[in-house]
Amino acid sequence: MNLAILTQYYPPEIGAPQARLSALARGAARRGHSVTVITAKPNYPTGRIHAGYPGIVAREERDGVTVVRTLIYPTKRSEVVPRLASYFSFVASSAAVGTAQLAAPDYLLVESPPLFLGLSGLWLSWIKSTRLIFNVSDLFPEAAVRLGIIRPGSLGHRCTSALEALCYRRSWLVTGQTSAIVADIRRRFPGVRTHHLANGVDTGLFLPVAGHGAGGSANGRCTILYAGLLGLAQGLDQLLDAAADMTGEAGVEFQLAGDGPCRAALVQRAQDARMGNVRFLDPRPHAEMPALLAAADILVVPLHRSFTDAVPSKLYEALASGRPVVVIASGVAAQIVEESGAGIAVPHDDRAALAGALRRLAADPALRARLGANGRAAAVSRFDRGRIVDGFTDLLERGLVDGAA
Repeated sequence: MNLAILTQYYPPEIGAPQARLSALARGAARRGHSVTVITAKPNYPTGRIHAGYPGIVAREERDGVTVVRTLIYPTKRSEVVPRLASYFSFVASSAAVGTAQLAAPDYLLVESPPLFLGLSGLWLSWIKSTRLIFNVSDLFPEAAVRLGIIRPGSLGHRCTSALEALCYRRSWLVTGQTSAIVADIRRRFPGVRTHHLANGVDTGLFLPVAGHGAGGSANGRCTILYAGLLGLAQGLDQLLDAAADMTGEAGVEFQLAGDGPCRAALVQRAQDARMGNVRFLDPRPHAEMPALLAAADILVVPLHRSFTDAVPSKLYEALASGRPVVVIASGVAAQIVEESGAGIAVPHDDRAALAGALRRLAADPALRARLGANGRAAAVSRFDRGRIVDGFTDLLERGLVDGAA
């Protein structure tokens, strides 16, 4: 099998699509398949091209996978114009490079968002006469409407809705990261073939640290950690609200690790309010994330209220790390935490409920240990990424034989 993956995001960047797609690429390559990734020069989330990637096009081999990197206008700004400039610069460069350098694959998997990358994917699937797999991590433009980025019924909304429909209908298969995303696509496009391709987690990499169980911190303090993108979709002001309510409570420290468009504003707010119980950590390479998560006592996974269908990869990583989880969400993410008995789900914008959940866990090491063990068990039995990748690769192999998913 010859598999091509088209994505704006890929390691050495860190993030959910980077981890998921690189695991899929490695898994398929290990089974003897040829895998090529067309991606952007690494720049996320700093908005600067990483050192060591000069020129227009760079090729490298990573874990048996051929990675072709091409131009992008990098930015970390969240305003619409620079964000669109970044998206469309990669749409154009990936279409050109893919046309010139990509050997005709059996499948072309396109990662969305950004939805606009579907334009390049549609072109390449047509020019290369290949089966298109459209992978949906977040539903757009619906999410953009909920966030207030696109006005309902506007020209932008109509155009992006038309592009979404075109991508789904022209695809051999549409995959979604959560069961809710898949159900939504099936409801709106009943003739489209779909598959649930969950993020999952490498349960052999994300592990509880020996000698530091979730029941007690190594330094006597209770560390409450958020690690990931500091962006709009995370709603991290809610975590600072809880930190403000818990100021002066001895033995509790909030840590926010990562970078993103909201980091400067969050740091400024903490400084202005003199939150001595809040510490900001620099972004860590992905290889350091397992140790960082396992060294914490409580892991917080916040979601903006608009993303009820989303399950961030950091939730799966928190479960595998054997740490109790406080998820600020409704929908699928809250359901996973509650069903697995791995933590506490609190509603969006409920400041008292969030502070209360964190106080309860900080005061009860035995409860933390029990919830952490439940989360680890759920990660191993339900969300192991190796099993997910093997199942999806099996599906593609069968599709080459019988033409159906």
